[in-house]
Amino acid sequence: MAVIIYSTPTCSFCRKAKQYFMERRIPFREYNVASDKRKADEMVRKSGQMGVPVLDVNGKIIVGFNRAEIEKALR
Repeated sequence: MAVIIYSTPTCSFCRKAKQYFMERRIPFREYNVASDKRKADEMVRKSGQMGVPVLDVNGKIIVGFNRAEIEKALR
């Protein structure tokens, strides 16, 4: 399973997404797009969006903290 979270330090929905994965003991990699331009560009290429969080769950791109879509992608 591969989970990537593109986030910023001040984003409350980013914190909710990270909490969701931590509570379920699902490992994830986090990229701070506020300080990493290369990862910010990668996020925009993948999602077409500049807002965070952007989640890449097993190759499925989810914009925002959408629990139903996350659970679907985890199956």
